Amino acid sequence: MKVLMICTEKLPVPPVRGGAIQTYIAGILPYLGKAHDITVLGVDDLSLPDEETVDKIHFVRIPGKALEVYEEGVLQHLQSNQYDLIHIYNRPRLVLPVRNVAPNSKITLSMHNDMFNREKIKPEEAAAALQEVSQIVTVSNYVGNVIKELYPEAAPKLNTIYSGVDVDRFLPATHPNMKKIRETIRKEHSLENKTVLLFAGRLSTSKGVDKLIRAIPDIAKKNKDIALVIVGSKWFSENDITDYIAYVKALAKRLSIPVVSTGFVAQSEIQNWFAAADLFVCTSVWQEPLARVHYEAMASGLPIVTTARGGNPEVILPRENGLIVDNPEDPANFTKAISEILSDKTMMKKMGIKSRDLALSLYTWDRVAEELLNVWKKA
Repeated sequence: MKVLMICTEKLPVPPVRGGAIQTYIAGILPYLGKAHDITVLGVDDLSLPDEETVDKIHFVRIPGKALEVYEEGVLQHLQSNQYDLIHIYNRPRLVLPVRNVAPNSKITLSMHNDMFNREKIKPEEAAAALQEVSQIVTVSNYVGNVIKELYPEAAPKLNTIYSGVDVDRFLPATHPNMKKIRETIRKEHSLENKTVLLFAGRLSTSKGVDKLIRAIPDIAKKNKDIALVIVGSKWFSENDITDYIAYVKALAKRLSIPVVSTGFVAQSEIQNWFAAADLFVCTSVWQEPLARVHYEAMASGLPIVTTARGGNPEVILPRENGLIVDNPEDPANFTKAISEILSDKTMMKKMGIKSRDLALSLYTWDRVAEELLNVWKKA
């Protein structure tokens, strides 16, 4: 089958500048390419050629950043290329224009965010788009439930396919490939003999890392050996200082414990920081679809503290691989959850082992690809 996968207009594939959707696509391509003739249509980037074939996957890159510009390039490509199936990622607004130029192709849709909300797509356009797609893939039950509540008629087409992680790259700190890396990072940043709490994600109000920083003083009262590592920036591959980032830095300066702020870390290196950590904390205060850092933390054998927002709790087995904070607006709730784990080293170790086991058994890329191939068959 000849398949076109249309990525979003913001970041390129492969994920040279990061991005959850881009990482997702790159992770499953080696498996999809064995079954079908795959073309990936994505946004151009100075570091990548506009067209190339790598391991039988054909990449076409066009101008983007703005959806209107990107849509024009998508339609131009489809006017001169035909596909049996077109899989659109996270842009329901592309469905109707694509259908107009590809009347005979099956269309499937992957949803990684709440892009069917009424402020992002008009209800009549959304309803028409849902009629045109054969199947819808969502990254969490939460995302699917939001669509179902808005458009009940979409229910039979919904398929939750949890994301995956490269379990050969994200490895526990005890793994022979990671021991030296962990030691080097911790020595370079004066983190030896520390219990390192890790946050990794965009530095924005919705991601809520300030709540973790404000919880630290109370955590440190009973845990003198802790340190905090903050990995992330304003946006993928950008290190601009926003008002929020300035606020976070000011809060961090007042802490009595060591704090390391890395700024943006390339996708090819991020696993090293997970290996250097001892506990992963996701502080999202918004309805997160399901942050992929959870998978990376699990593969790295870390216990997890996350929030009861959106799809995040769907990958947590409470008291087995982590704890869930019900009200993340209150830093005291992070104090309680983190302190509970730190106070019981046996439980902490078991959580880390369970995290790795879950990554190996449930969240590998071959499983994601297999489930997506089954969706394509249904389409």
